[in-house]
Amino acid sequence: MKIAIFTTGGTIDKVYFDAKSDYHVGNPQIKVILDRVGATFEYDVIEVFQKDSLDITDEDRQAIVDQIDRTDAPHVIVTHGTDTMVETAIALGQSVANKTIVLVGSLSPARFRETDAEFNIGVAVGAVQSLPFGVYIAMNGQIFNPESVRKNRAANRFEELP
Repeated sequence: MKIAIFTTGGTIDKVYFDAKSDYHVGNPQIKVILDRVGATFEYDVIEVFQKDSLDITDEDRQAIVDQIDRTDAPHVIVTHGTDTMVETAIALGQSVANKTIVLVGSLSPARFRETDAEFNIGVAVGAVQSLPFGVYIAMNGQIFNPESVRKNRAANRFEELP
């Protein structure tokens, strides 16, 4: 089973610049992570764009939909910033059929020593291979339905809506 992985930027790919005390979206980190953990499944990594999710527009979401529509792979992972991950997941759910799509990101950059990126990617890889067609979010060791989840910024985690 081959997995198509689409990258869009977000915290998972951010680089910290000491001189500027600022973050910038860098190159996609998922291939580095999958290589480091010795992943043995087949996958393709396709970069859609490199943006902070707060800067993602409806046109950008359509570009993700278009890329996913073009792939033959029925199993898709999308790396995405966490601030607007839910909005993108809902848009994908309204536009893409006959695929299992899992959006994943991290709350700290993958380049940091203490990051949730590897754990979240591992959960996403397992989820995309075992869930039925649909759109899901993999964060904090859980799989969420985009229609019933939110990012709790104060607690720095994803949680089911009350």
